[in-house]
Formats: sequence, structure tokens, C-alpha cells
Amino acid sequence: MFYSFIRVVARVIVFLINGNTHYQNKEALPDGPYVLVGPHRTWWDPIMFALAASPRKFAFMAKEELFRNPILRWILVHANAFGVDRAHPGPSVVKTPVKMLRQGELSVMIFPSGSRYANELKGGAALIAKLAKVPIVPAVYQGPVKFSQLLLRKRVDIRFGDPIPAPTGKLDDEKIKAIGDQMQAAFDQLDKEINPDFHYVPDESKYLEEKSKGKVN
Repeated sequence: MFYSFIRVVARVIVFLINGNTHYQNKEALPDGPYVLVGPHRTWWDPIMFALAASPRKFAFMAKEELFRNPILRWILVHANAFGVDRAHPGPSVVKTPVKMLRQGELSVMIFPSGSRYANELKGGAALIAKLAKVPIVPAVYQGPVKFSQLLLRKRVDIRFGDPIPAPTGKLDDEKIKAIGDQMQAAFDQLDKEINPDFHYVPDESKYLEEKSKGKVN
């Protein structure tokens, strides 16, 4: 109930702030639960993905620091978020989303790079999809990466790709890398389909800063 309410509020706010959002290839989305993956480019792209994939509801990972504020914690928990220590993720980072997916009501949103400033894709999405036996759906955000540009009502595009089947068999390093390469190829293709000239370059200095502070592993 709260998720549906907050999604309506978010949709109104996004419309008032920008009003120039475009959702592409929604017909590729499965009817059942799935793991939605995408490159993390802004702090608001999770909101855009969730709105674009509506009426499907999502659970998502949020850094554990956000849960220290009791008010924000209440909002996050009721919006299907669960806390993750990005520097030292424990077993719950896999067990919690797998349990949610198996219940069938929610899909799970994951940013495999773990940071807005990294390119390397980690293997968590593949493992979660395998254990929950659900497909992986790639998606990309193209649009302003600065909030000031978003306010100028510059165009925002969200495009979904064809589902990647749930991994089967032994998920060793080689297979994890192959799935990561498949996801990256899907991201690149989706970016090209939106805008052939688009090229996103993460801020490496900010990633190194996060890493030095132990915020990412």
C-alpha cells in the first residue's frame, strides 16, 4: 500500500520537475518477478526505473547508513528497501532479495557496479537470479546526471532490453564473468538504440575517493 502511494507521489514530482521522460520497450518486461539491472548513473535513476517498469513493484538495496535515521528507515522499509554494507556485504545481501523474489510479489532492482562512479560489474545479480530462478532484465538511463539539468526539463530516456535467462549449473568465476559481459553488452546496445552518439564516463576520482573511505569493496 505504501509503495503504491509513494510511487504516485514520485510520479507527480518527476512530472513537475522534468515532465520529459520516455519509457521504451516495456513489452520486453516479463510478467513474473525478475532482477532488473542497470548502470548506476544518477541518484534518481532507481526512481526512474521503478516508474518506468510500473505496475511491477520492486525491492531494492540501499546503503546501510541511510537506515540510521529512524524516519528515513521507516520510509525505506515500507518502500521495500533493505540495507547493505557496500564495503563488507554479508550473506543477507543475497538471501533477502532471493526470499523476496521467491514470494512472487516483488522484483528486485540491482546496480551491478555498486556505485555511480564504477564500471566493473559484480556477480551478485547473477547469483540472486540463479537462486531465485528468475530472469535478469537489463535497462539503461539516459538523461541529465546533474539535478540542475533535470530541472531544465531535458529529455530522459529509460529503455529495457530482452531478459537474460536465469543462470543454471555451477556459477563459477568464468560463468559470472560471461554473464557480466552479457549484461554490459546489453547496456551498450540499449544506449546505442536510444542515442548512437551517447557515451557515459564515470568519475573515476570519486570512485577512488569512495574506495579510500571504505564505502565500496
